Amino acid sequence: MSEEKSLNFIEEIITNDLAEGKCKSILTRFPPEPNGYLHIGHAKSICLNFGLATRFGGATNLRFDDTNPTTEETEYVDSIKADVQWLGFNWVKECYASDYFDQLYQYAIQLIEKGVAYVDDSSPAEIALQKGTPTMAGTGNDFRNRSIAENLALFNEMKEGKYADGAKVLRAKIGLSSPNMHMRDPLLYRIKRATHHRTGDTWCIYPMYDFAHGQSDAIENITHSICTLEFIPHRPLYEWGIEQLGIFPSKQYEFARLNMTYTIMSKRKLLQLVTEGHVSSWDDPRMPTISGMRRRGYTPESIRDFCERIGIAKRENIIDFSLLEFCVREHLNKIAQRRMVVTDPVKLIITNYAQAEEMLSSENNPEDTEGGVRQVPFSNELWIERDDFMEEPTKKYFRLGPDLMVRLKSAYIIKCERFEKDAAGNVQTIYATYFDNSKSGADTSGLHVKGTLHWVSAKHAVPVVLNEYDRLFSVEDVANAEGDFKEYINPNSLNTTTIAWGEPAFLNDAPEMRFQFLRKGYFYQDTISTKDKLVFNRTVTLKDAWAKEQKK
Repeated sequence: MSEEKSLNFIEEIITNDLAEGKCKSILTRFPPEPNGYLHIGHAKSICLNFGLATRFGGATNLRFDDTNPTTEETEYVDSIKADVQWLGFNWVKECYASDYFDQLYQYAIQLIEKGVAYVDDSSPAEIALQKGTPTMAGTGNDFRNRSIAENLALFNEMKEGKYADGAKVLRAKIGLSSPNMHMRDPLLYRIKRATHHRTGDTWCIYPMYDFAHGQSDAIENITHSICTLEFIPHRPLYEWGIEQLGIFPSKQYEFARLNMTYTIMSKRKLLQLVTEGHVSSWDDPRMPTISGMRRRGYTPESIRDFCERIGIAKRENIIDFSLLEFCVREHLNKIAQRRMVVTDPVKLIITNYAQAEEMLSSENNPEDTEGGVRQVPFSNELWIERDDFMEEPTKKYFRLGPDLMVRLKSAYIIKCERFEKDAAGNVQTIYATYFDNSKSGADTSGLHVKGTLHWVSAKHAVPVVLNEYDRLFSVEDVANAEGDFKEYINPNSLNTTTIAWGEPAFLNDAPEMRFQFLRKGYFYQDTISTKDKLVFNRTVTLKDAWAKEQKK
């Protein structure tokens, strides 16, 4: 175990627990509820739980907290497993809270038999009123005084389906004056008639999260149960259940959840974006979901790097989304293949180029010494960017214009001789001459130019569609903004270029390859892309254009 970097507070706890013999090895768990797709906030928890197990020679369970059948689906289970594996982690055991429904039911009976749980007929509104307020103690009711025998009978009848949804609940008998509202006779079970994604209609009562959580940890012998800060008030109930039942003493520890600028981390709100059509799907590349980021072209290495950089803390803070983009950009710069794509084309004709065509070598990645080169076809008719030509060049303009010279990337130096416009006054065709002794890598021309342009041979060009993404929201702190969060959706979060031209190399490139389109940004082939219609998503810009725009 490397000691090069200082330990965070959870690593210090684990180090001490192992040194003091409190546990021989550690077992953590990642316990998502399968009611939506995982987002970048979950990635932090995944990296933490699996990372701790790796660092300390332990293991991690993947446990689905599937105690609410009305919101959970097998689709979400499958997506969660795919996301965890894509991030580079493997679990030692795949578990479900529903695996323990029989055991949890028996635990509830034990609590009733001990006289510390009772069946309550009160409505949710009545229970909320009876709990009191943070400054006023709650009040008991007659149901609290039921005998153990009556509670056992009623709880069995709840299980058998004798009562309607909401007619009765099982509550812990702890006290009604605790300053912690979560400890004022909390609910343990409720009646809910809904088909469960795994157990079907076997059960019509389901344990509450606070009851299933600690007991499931204990059943699995989890040594370090790591939650986010909002679970601090729940910890006393977690410990109460374990103590009352005399089961494995799992321990809960809390860390600050991930909050990011221009992003929401609520699965409920993310679901709204999907169901109301503000985005195309859970894996829309603008979404902060792991599947959305994967589709956009983020790499698992960059997300793990991001989670490592932000660290683990006990205090809430908000992380700038640009840091995640920085991590993505840093990794892609090392691995992305370079390609030339023209997005707003104008024709360039080289009048003195006599050959039909030739193949030129161009490096795949200057950052990779073993990246090799690819062959790019060159001819006398090329596409270049319209922005790379100016009719009346300004003093410090180093691209193409009348009588100006530039180098074509990996090719030759050319000089603009003249140009033609169409009826609308737009530049239609540019005519230039080339210097045959100025070939890249073998230049003996003695010419010096300051500008280099990317290009694509017109007769070899492959049509591509580009989706250029920006922030989904236009304000930094979306979660705390006034009004409906959907009012802050960025209307320019997606810009699609339907006619662009790329190198023919794309036809042989693997779908999973990452690319840097020269001078454009980093791109990744979309899941809907085909050989007949190549579609690329912009993963991230070459530089942080958003931050620059906000400073104007």
